[in-house]
Amino acid sequence: MKNDQWSVPSRYVAGIVVFAAVFALLIYAREATKMLIIAAFVSYLISPAVTFLTHNTKLSRKAAVNIVYFSALILLVGVPATLTPIFFDEIKIVASDLLDLSRQTSVMLTQPVQFGNMVFHFEQLGQSFGQLQESILTPLPAEALALLETTSVNALWLLVILVSVHLFMSEWPQMRDWLINLAPYDYHYDMQELYERLRNVWMAYLRGQIVLMLVVGVVFTIAWIVLGIPGALVLGVLAGLFTLIPDVGPFLAAMLAVGVALLEGSSWIPLSNFWVAGIAGVTYLVLINLKNFFLRPMIMGRSLRMNEALIFIAIMIATILEGIMGALLIVPVLASVVVIMEYIRRRILGLPPFAVEDEEKFVVLPEKIKPQQRLKPSTKEKRKRNL
Repeated sequence: MKNDQWSVPSRYVAGIVVFAAVFALLIYAREATKMLIIAAFVSYLISPAVTFLTHNTKLSRKAAVNIVYFSALILLVGVPATLTPIFFDEIKIVASDLLDLSRQTSVMLTQPVQFGNMVFHFEQLGQSFGQLQESILTPLPAEALALLETTSVNALWLLVILVSVHLFMSEWPQMRDWLINLAPYDYHYDMQELYERLRNVWMAYLRGQIVLMLVVGVVFTIAWIVLGIPGALVLGVLAGLFTLIPDVGPFLAAMLAVGVALLEGSSWIPLSNFWVAGIAGVTYLVLINLKNFFLRPMIMGRSLRMNEALIFIAIMIATILEGIMGALLIVPVLASVVVIMEYIRRRILGLPPFAVEDEEKFVVLPEKIKPQQRLKPSTKEKRKRNL
């Protein structure tokens, strides 16, 4: 029988060509790639609800996906509409204070600052800051067309994200099996185990972030209420939401609270606004260090055990390069890279692919894999082995 298999060099050439083509496509369509990543992240955030419904009810996956998906859309629209009347007065206070703070900062920078015998001039910086403020707060009518175009494009991207989220949630089991089947048959068990470990990393990160958001939001709301800072509820909710962006988010939320305290002072503390802002800053430092050194390690557990300085540097770089989305994803991505690199290292050194406490659980030879742990081979694979 004629051998219709490709030679080894042909396989390598084809593999390199396909890899280069996919890589070039991702670079060319990088904006679309970003939107798909956002959609994948959103579907990952709400997929535990789908898993819960499918495991604890008799609903099919399609029905569970539709329930969770449309419920999330309703909450996305309904919750802000419901909470707006509650937060309206506090939002107005915070927004007004931020505008006043920006104007006062602009005026302050236009004046020379004397420190001892030295005089510092920030007039140019003050003018630039004022121009930036004007350009943001009062856009020119001539820019209305560009603004409309940008809004239309963003609306289309939002539609792409919404449809992609539903697609990822509905088809993920098939997509997962397809990805695992890309590996050679004898490595299917490795890919399944690697997937489970990566999934555990991301689920640990998700659970930890949700708990941290709730705890930080409640604690900071109570702290700002106790200090008598206006808009305490809004500032506390922002602190909880900004916790999604590790290290950077809580700092920004604290700066907002300090700025409001600097302008409004406290509703009951008989001190100047400057001292109230200082107390708010010290309160933030105490609470955030308690979170970083005690709460976060306890919540995250050992799944995402990484050096804090490395995480901080990675978050700063990701924020600069990719903005908020980069800061959101960098920590679980780094943890996933560690898992994958450990697998590759053990394979290169000829060690069992996964380190477990019980050496009897090591799976080195494909023959030791239980039949139910393997993916069913396709008809083409069966025919090829029979040949």
